[in-house]
Amino acid sequence: MRARIGMLVLTLLATAVSGAAQARGAAATPNDLYCSGVVRTQPVPRDTHIISGEDSYAMTGYAQGDKVFINRGSSHGTSVGDEFTVIRQVKDTSPTTWFRGQGTLKRAMGHLWQDVGRVKVSEVRSSVSIAEVTFTCDMLQRGDTIRPFAAMSSPAFPEGPIDAFGQPTGKSVGMVVLSKSYGQMVGTYDIVYVNLGSAQGVKEGDHVRLFRYQNSTHEVPYRPRGTAYQLWGWGSTPLRYTWGDLPREVLAHGVVLRVGENAATVLLTSSLKDIYLGDYVELK
Repeated sequence: MRARIGMLVLTLLATAVSGAAQARGAAATPNDLYCSGVVRTQPVPRDTHIISGEDSYAMTGYAQGDKVFINRGSSHGTSVGDEFTVIRQVKDTSPTTWFRGQGTLKRAMGHLWQDVGRVKVSEVRSSVSIAEVTFTCDMLQRGDTIRPFAAMSSPAFPEGPIDAFGQPTGKSVGMVVLSKSYGQMVGTYDIVYVNLGSAQGVKEGDHVRLFRYQNSTHEVPYRPRGTAYQLWGWGSTPLRYTWGDLPREVLAHGVVLRVGENAATVLLTSSLKDIYLGDYVELK
């Protein structure tokens, strides 16, 4: 009876997930594209930023429809109708190391710049401009950096089912180093940052797949060694197997939305199971 109930719950969950995926469609949403963030090693110019905004004596953040003030006016070439992207350099305020070497990889990838929103100039003065917040990923704040807006197009999603034990492609391999939410576990339609960028030949629109070795022991969470071929009380094999001997487990497909020098922003387009920081990624 319990088994039947369990199977019914799993079927209902699978149907709900499938229905949500069909409703969403095989294309990146504006939030996917313009709220994805990017990891860069090169510094971002920070000469243009939000000074303040309406009701500055009371408001601590600004949302869609609010008016903000930026430190660029007609003397800087700013015109009515100009659009800017608002970004912010961020870091994890309570960092946890989820796999060995994660800190080294993060430093090599660079700094994470979070997308905050978009503004459109409605009035121009000599040295400042008034702009309306037209799109938000988060509350805009004083000091947020603004850069000229550049439209993005939705890349094609990987097609076909996931081959759960697919052979290596022989192309560049990296790791899932960060997630957009700084969590350890991610899944379909989540954003992750991997240590493959333009220096490794990655381009926007490239397709990737995420995988895991069967007998890997580099993760921080404890696992008894050798569980891929033996577990006390549950059988064992005559030979010892390493992670290079066993088929890899393919976990998910994804598409590259943005690329930094040593990092790429990846949207997970489909997955068979949960993905963890420290799992591997390869170009398809």
